[in-house]
Amino acid sequence: MHRPDQTRFAPHRESTAVLAWAYAAMVVGNVALAFGPWLVRLADVSAPSSAFWRLALATPFLFLLTRLARQPVRRLPRGLLGVVAVGGLCFAADLGAWHIGIHHTKLANATLFGNLASFLLAGYVLISTRTLPDRFQSGALLLAALGTALLLGRSYQLDTRYLAGDLLCILAGVLYTGYLIAMTRARGLLQPMPLLLISTLAGMLPLLLFALADGGRLLPGDWTPLLLLAIGSQVVGQGCMIYAIGHLSPLVIGLGLLTQPFIAALIGSVYYDERLGALDVAGGLAICAALVLVRMGGAGQRHQPVVEAAS
Repeated sequence: MHRPDQTRFAPHRESTAVLAWAYAAMVVGNVALAFGPWLVRLADVSAPSSAFWRLALATPFLFLLTRLARQPVRRLPRGLLGVVAVGGLCFAADLGAWHIGIHHTKLANATLFGNLASFLLAGYVLISTRTLPDRFQSGALLLAALGTALLLGRSYQLDTRYLAGDLLCILAGVLYTGYLIAMTRARGLLQPMPLLLISTLAGMLPLLLFALADGGRLLPGDWTPLLLLAIGSQVVGQGCMIYAIGHLSPLVIGLGLLTQPFIAALIGSVYYDERLGALDVAGGLAICAALVLVRMGGAGQRHQPVVEAAS
């Protein structure tokens, strides 16, 4: 017997077309998010302020998209509202820590530690389901780890000068895992746009207080980087990811995050003349192979939460 506010996870078969759209959304979302660190560095405000403006400038667009998509924000059960609020707070703390960390460590270090969520999320899935990884999942995780090591191994540098930034980015990776877990739990019961809107609103006030307490520059002289950050990372990037979370397993979502370092390397090669080597390309291909492998194993589709009535 279950209480009305409880959920259980039950298999829910998705059509091939829906899964294809979900995979496409995940790819587009990660591409958009990969531009985030570059835009943070271009912004002429403090790191916490750029995190606040990312959410604040995105909010009107999310309101409009919620209306256009005809996905109204309904009154939520207390338990679900708490999950979304906690997810929003984790996301706000993640952004605050990561944006500061980006300015205090190498970009390669920030990308590496910021994507710690990839493996933490996979661990969460295996522990919560009380299962051991099958051969496809094991192979995918090993390929993903190898790809990450190849992609970032050349540029990563451990140095006491970067210790504070490294620790902040590690903290951001842990907090982002909490955000993804909360969104995974809520996504089966909420449509994507209302969920993203509520979680964005939940993170705005904490980030504004953090930005004011930091004492750095709050108002920009050039709004362009911040507007691109809000639309690209929050509206497009997180919007696509929230949609994908509703149809793909957390394991696939976590592995998909690892495409961001490779895309960031491509951005560096275009804008900063950071040439890609053979190991970088091999790392990107290994990560792509990991996503294909986990999909072949049938782990790509998530188990949708189904609300049970009291019996």
